[in-house]
Amino acid sequence: MNRTRARLSLAALGVTGAVALSGCSILDQFAPASVPARDAATGEVTEQTDNADVFQVRVGDCLNTGALDASTEITDVPVVPCAEPHDDEVYHAFELADGEFPGEDAILAEADATCVAQFAEFIGLAYEQSTLDYWPMYPTEGSWENGDREVLCIAWDPAGGKVTGTLAGAAR
Repeated sequence: MNRTRARLSLAALGVTGAVALSGCSILDQFAPASVPARDAATGEVTEQTDNADVFQVRVGDCLNTGALDASTEITDVPVVPCAEPHDDEVYHAFELADGEFPGEDAILAEADATCVAQFAEFIGLAYEQSTLDYWPMYPTEGSWENGDREVLCIAWDPAGGKVTGTLAGAAR
């Protein structure tokens, strides 16, 4: 899955570090992560939140991660209503088994197995046939120590540009 590996490298360097809240920075004190505004009935994001706490991101949320600095640890991400232009969409979430931190390679292997299997159900086309790609947001060793076990499967269009609307059933 060569398409995924390039994006996984980005994820491994920083975006996946988003789930690590084990460290605090001085900047976090001035701009703490927020809880996105959601529709009470549907749970959908109703307005843009530039600094949504990564632990508040849910399946169905649309993100703008394209401008994130992959070389730094990230604790928040921009979320937007899916009707607005966006870079990515969370299409599946799952929990890793408790125990010792399994290591990044083991987490990525499980993410590949699970996210690729769920990709076809969400997109409406097998991963290998799709022009879309996915990347996982997963626990770091530091966040693991704080009980984080969630992996988010996130779809995106490697052709570039923003997507408007959900990718559910896009079959492309």
